[in-house]
Amino acid sequence: MLEIVPETPALHADAIEDLFDRTFGPGHFAKTAERLREFSHSLPEITRVAVLDGRVIGVCRVWPLVVGPARDRALFYGPVAVTPEHRGSRLGLTVTGEALEAGAAAGWPAAILIGAPAYFGEIGFTVTPKNQLDFPGPQDQARVMVRDLAGDASRLAGLVTAP
Repeated sequence: MLEIVPETPALHADAIEDLFDRTFGPGHFAKTAERLREFSHSLPEITRVAVLDGRVIGVCRVWPLVVGPARDRALFYGPVAVTPEHRGSRLGLTVTGEALEAGAAAGWPAAILIGAPAYFGEIGFTVTPKNQLDFPGPQDQARVMVRDLAGDASRLAGLVTAP
């Protein structure tokens, strides 16, 4: 039976890291998004994990961020990964959607994600205007997206950093 659950690090962390390595390869550590993650900590209570028969088959990990001179709070969604045999099943959207619900319920105002607009647009993400959000390294602005949670994501502007 498939379950979507909050991350329990003692149970899921190793399987999640293995899934990230198999999905993205060693090059994922060189991405700009990793610069945000390496100085932060994920939020297991908001992260969502897809578990099938005790095995991790999908995940959307979530991280806290601050944005701009006002230091507005936001959540960073990703990486999102799904095992090869379950890709195409919309499981990535399911775990991300449940993580979005958890972020909104926890009172976080906004979500930021770097990904495919055609895919994540299905669950309410919109591409930001070019250079509205600046990252600590090069980033394809056409893949930078935001979504309202318990607040207004359109007010996010400036440098995106770890808290």
